[in-house]
Amino acid sequence: MTLSPSALTQVADYFKVLSELSRLQVLCSLKSGSKNVTEIMEETGLGQANVSKHLKILAQAGIVSRTPQGVSVYYEIVEPFIFDLCELVGDRLSLRLQEQSQQLKQLESLRRNKNVSAGRL
Repeated sequence: MTLSPSALTQVADYFKVLSELSRLQVLCSLKSGSKNVTEIMEETGLGQANVSKHLKILAQAGIVSRTPQGVSVYYEIVEPFIFDLCELVGDRLSLRLQEQSQQLKQLESLRRNKNVSAGRL
């Protein structure tokens, strides 16, 4: 699949929205269902201005929706595949860490064998 530069720009912008830790924390808070800013603050430990700013960005990106209810606004995830994407990335990172760990063990083993051989001479 070949994407045009303008389509790739939109993909890059989408990933930029997801590249901020606080926004991911807000999304994780919303995974269990719709919440208002106060509830998100309580779950994430983030301040009101911070949560509101990130919710605005997530809403502009079309990742969350906002629904006024009385004096509160409730937010919910529009695109639940976000969590599949996060899980896919997490699985890949875990695999990469396992590979790196194995490589380090091999290097340590080589170093030990070299030291043992040098000590015998």
